[in-house]
Amino acid sequence: MWNGKFFESVALKTLGLRVQLGHTPGECCYNAQPVSCDKFMVIDVHGIHDVAVDFCGCKTAQIHYKQLLRVWCILELFHLLSFESKVSAYKFYHSLARRSDNTGTSPIKDHYSAFLWGVCCTCPACPHPGINIPDGWEDSPPNIRWQYALFLAINSNFWLKRKAISSDDRDPSLNSGWAYFMEGHAYKKFLFEQSTEWQERSTCVSHNTVNTADTKASRGLAATGVGSVVCVRHEMKLPNSVGDLQKGEKYINMDYFVFSVHISFHLAAFNLSYDIAYQWHKKLWSHNSTMPQRLQFNCENKTIRYFVPKFHLKAHIQSCQTTFLLNFSKGVGRMDGEAPECGWADINCVAMSMREMGPGNHRDMLDDHFSNWNWKKTTMLGRTLLHKLKEASAAARAHYEELAELEGAINPSTLALWHADVEAWEKDNTQPNPFESRVVPMTQAMVHLEFAECERRDLQDGIDSSLHAKISPSVLIANGLELEDQQKTSSQNPTDNQKAKNQMHSNALQRKLDAWVQIQTLYMPAVASLHLCAQHDDSPHNEVPEDFILFLPSQLDAATPCNPLLHQIVWRLRYAQNVRLHTYLNTFKTLHIHGYALDLAEAKKCASRLKYEAAHMALDNLGDHLGMPLNVLDMRPMGDAGSVGQSEGRHDIPWIWKAPGVLHNNDARARASRWSEEFSLLIREMQRVLAFFHWEMTQWNERGTVRTFTKDADHEGSVAYAQRQVSVREGLVMHFSMLWGGTLSAVISKLDPVPEINTEMADDRMPSLEGPPLQGDDE
Repeated sequence: MWNGKFFESVALKTLGLRVQLGHTPGECCYNAQPVSCDKFMVIDVHGIHDVAVDFCGCKTAQIHYKQLLRVWCILELFHLLSFESKVSAYKFYHSLARRSDNTGTSPIKDHYSAFLWGVCCTCPACPHPGINIPDGWEDSPPNIRWQYALFLAINSNFWLKRKAISSDDRDPSLNSGWAYFMEGHAYKKFLFEQSTEWQERSTCVSHNTVNTADTKASRGLAATGVGSVVCVRHEMKLPNSVGDLQKGEKYINMDYFVFSVHISFHLAAFNLSYDIAYQWHKKLWSHNSTMPQRLQFNCENKTIRYFVPKFHLKAHIQSCQTTFLLNFSKGVGRMDGEAPECGWADINCVAMSMREMGPGNHRDMLDDHFSNWNWKKTTMLGRTLLHKLKEASAAARAHYEELAELEGAINPSTLALWHADVEAWEKDNTQPNPFESRVVPMTQAMVHLEFAECERRDLQDGIDSSLHAKISPSVLIANGLELEDQQKTSSQNPTDNQKAKNQMHSNALQRKLDAWVQIQTLYMPAVASLHLCAQHDDSPHNEVPEDFILFLPSQLDAATPCNPLLHQIVWRLRYAQNVRLHTYLNTFKTLHIHGYALDLAEAKKCASRLKYEAAHMALDNLGDHLGMPLNVLDMRPMGDAGSVGQSEGRHDIPWIWKAPGVLHNNDARARASRWSEEFSLLIREMQRVLAFFHWEMTQWNERGTVRTFTKDADHEGSVAYAQRQVSVREGLVMHFSMLWGGTLSAVISKLDPVPEINTEMADDRMPSLEGPPLQGDDE
């Protein structure tokens, strides 16, 4: 109200307003009953208010709490804010309190506890028999049956801890086992019965959450984290797929989650992605018999494949990287296996506030957030699938053209042999893996050993090509390469201590060079004059041993005579140095990426690059060109993108990571196949989404009338709510249909009735989605 100078806040109760319940506005109740002590607080979106309220005391009046039932705008606002901003109830309530009084001169009585008193959304794009996939799908031919597989990912989140607070009796869950969290009593009973199960250690890499599961600190915690199984293609939580972890990532917990999901999907093929799949899958089926009867999985006529997520795979040993790699596996499309990480990133914002909750509240809160996550993903499927379909269409065409160009330059008989190897491995993974390197990498140590063995055989045969009692030709060249490497050691902006060390190193290097040159003149007499000319050179750089020219055979021109044996030796050593140096170039950046070590690592990497360039130049002088010039962009780990915005499956791999012996045609064929599969899967998923929404509309129409109520008002409310849900689905169908327009029907009309999983597709099977929809005529 206006106080003569400005408007100030005044409670309506102070101005004499009284709210009469049970009557129309303005109507008086002759038996009004004021609330206790005439104090009543209303929490609304614009603040917390002290209101004068009178209950109706008429004979036909409702009980008091029913008279207070009103629109729940405040609860709906908090619900949405908790999803989007992850605000806690405490902070939300006190924000309302500060909106009512932000000075503290009229403090609001604490009603936080009163404010606190204030089911499962299924993925529509996954295959659901009898709902969104055709009848008789089990009898589909193999080249189409793969599209009815379920793609799952398994992962754990150790941010979602819960302290040992309260109990299930004092804080029960309101929807135990009805949504994403599985029913707690049966789960705990199973864990108790399997508590003596020994956790098998990792045989690949040291996976701490597995290896320390039996010893992981859990004092004061009822749960050290949460495990989950998700739909990996659409990043949605699945029904009964989430549970608490008591100590680390134990196999018995994860087995229970997986079998709980399997019984909900009556499908014949499952693709499982798990960062420890290499170890976990070994005893999965032996654990099947230990599961409760209702969870035991009938694996007859079932196909289950195991993979490691693409990002996690690089930390595994080489055999895992080819056996469990999604990029080389048939029938998986462009799945990356990393879907759980996206969901965890969303929920981690509320991890600290949920840590203090009781078991029931904790599970219900997570169920609520997971349901919101799934619903957001569902409403975004229209744009998401369309974007992916356009990308897959363009990528499949591009990779097919690239493959066709590559295979056009290969002998047809050789190409047929390679295809046979790949197809044999795709049908039976026990066959030799055509994607593994078949060449043992050459190293300088191996070359040293080879020359030493050769010299031993020559000595046994009475042949001695050495001109020195201790230094053979191979040892001479090897020592020369080592000296060349030592010449490149230096420090930038050295301190006095470093200057002293550098000078000592320089003095020692000069002595080694003098001794080496004396022996070099025995094997290479022609270089004596070259060294003499270099000494008379007026260049100041020749005064330091770091710039001394060694005149190795690879540095001589054709006019300078040199023993062919020395050329052969230096060629073999330079070849090993050139081919294998890329490993050192890349691993140093990976191992030393923090703080001060970064500068040191970068300096060593640059030194290695200079060493490589010297080896490469030497080979270029000695014979045919071996490799490629080393550009700055080539000096990056295999997983690093060449430019901003590129990711796995889209960027070029630096040539220094391409080990010899790998058939690159097989890689190109795999890339083209994966994009072709992705395109086919997206088409089917679009169809499934629309079919699933139509099925849901039928279900909601039935739910509105299936239940009998004693009051007409309850029946009307049930029907109205069901019709609202039907309207929501109708709106989604219309929205998605408008987004996809004629694209879906046009593309389907261009596909064969039974699409093949290969890259030998006609151009009209991969229509462009950038232009107007194509017509489905067969002219």
